[in-house]
Amino acid sequence: MNPAITNLAVSLGAMQIARRLPTEDPQTVFYLRCFYLGAQALSILIYYYVMTQIRKKNDLTVIKYVQPKSPMQPDSKDELVTTTVRDYDLAETSKAMKGLFTGMAFMGFLHLYMGYIPPLFVQSITTLKAVLEANETKLHLWNKKADGPLARPFKAAPGLMEQLTGAQAGPQTDAASIKAAEKPVSSKSKKSELIASLNY
Repeated sequence: MNPAITNLAVSLGAMQIARRLPTEDPQTVFYLRCFYLGAQALSILIYYYVMTQIRKKNDLTVIKYVQPKSPMQPDSKDELVTTTVRDYDLAETSKAMKGLFTGMAFMGFLHLYMGYIPPLFVQSITTLKAVLEANETKLHLWNKKADGPLARPFKAAPGLMEQLTGAQAGPQTDAASIKAAEKPVSSKSKKSELIASLNY
């Protein structure tokens, strides 16, 4: 099933349950806070475990791909990225953890400053679901094979901006894209070498 559909279904279901909770009861609020903090703590532990497994495997297989320019920045250029499986997985997990902490900060603002209570329950469910279904978790916790949707680099479904502009979504791994991205780099390197030789 499409993850976007399941996420929407889980979110709507959690919202319906949250609306029926007696949030005016201080004890219920206390339990919801504990539930939220427990879910976040478990999510962080899962990501730390994943990072430990990545370092333990220490897969130094080289990955080369082209990161398309951002449709929001027309003047930017496609970027050639050369990395290893280990570094790529660590970077992706770190990115996911930053998103987790950002969500916690936003939830703190909603709950502590704005006084919203139901989102505590909803975010507990959706955050933990997202962590357990993350690509890196599937690879290093569930030990799934790195092929198909889990082949590195990960490709996301095209967003609205990509559909409107016709831009390519996600990293490109075909030989033609990589070769095209390497040419400017080679030309730039030759130019730098020429300038250096002249200065010498």
